[in-house]
Amino acid sequence: MNRIKHIAKYIIIFIVIIIFIFVIINIIVVEKANKYQLDKKSKIPKVEAIIVPGAYVYPNGRVSEMLQDRLDTALEIYKNNKDAKIIVSGDNGTVAYNEVDAMRIYLEKKGVDTHVIFMDHAGFSTYETVYRAKAIFKVKSAIIATQDYHLKRAVYMARQIGIEAYGVAADKHTYPGIVVYKIREYMARTKDFFFVNVFKPDPKYLGKAIPVDSSDGMMTH
Repeated sequence: MNRIKHIAKYIIIFIVIIIFIFVIINIIVVEKANKYQLDKKSKIPKVEAIIVPGAYVYPNGRVSEMLQDRLDTALEIYKNNKDAKIIVSGDNGTVAYNEVDAMRIYLEKKGVDTHVIFMDHAGFSTYETVYRAKAIFKVKSAIIATQDYHLKRAVYMARQIGIEAYGVAADKHTYPGIVVYKIREYMARTKDFFFVNVFKPDPKYLGKAIPVDSSDGMMTH
């Protein structure tokens, strides 16, 4: 019986430690990212790139409401930063599903010159999006446009890998399932904290460099 009590005690201590680490990591990520989050009153800094992480695209090619809000936010930033390139990064893992092409088409329909749109076809995760922005597109400074719940992690990771990153929240609507997204985000922050600071795995795909400061976005289409 005493042995069972000892085991139970150690299990409880282990769980408490894990929860403590989990909470501390989330605080670190949010606190650091908040320093670089911009709002409508902020002066938008001049950057090399505006990064738009992907989200769901419908089978007919229409972007979801969440993704549309990210793209519209990027357009608002671009109006005051016309020298920046726009990197659309998402899942194009199969021929049948292509987030980045839908994003490109949406931006072109809004009047963005196709030559300034760089397509990252292998942005399967936020970690891969920021890693490839640095490794493939050689981005040194960027503004990331995504929803607030997701923005902290994206900006934190970009900063940790050496990009002078800022964030603009793209929350223009109330999104179905947002509570679930926020819960998942707590776990994702913990995972990606270790990815970007400890393990530093290569993304699924890399490839030759296409620097945004000296290349044409058409090279990625």
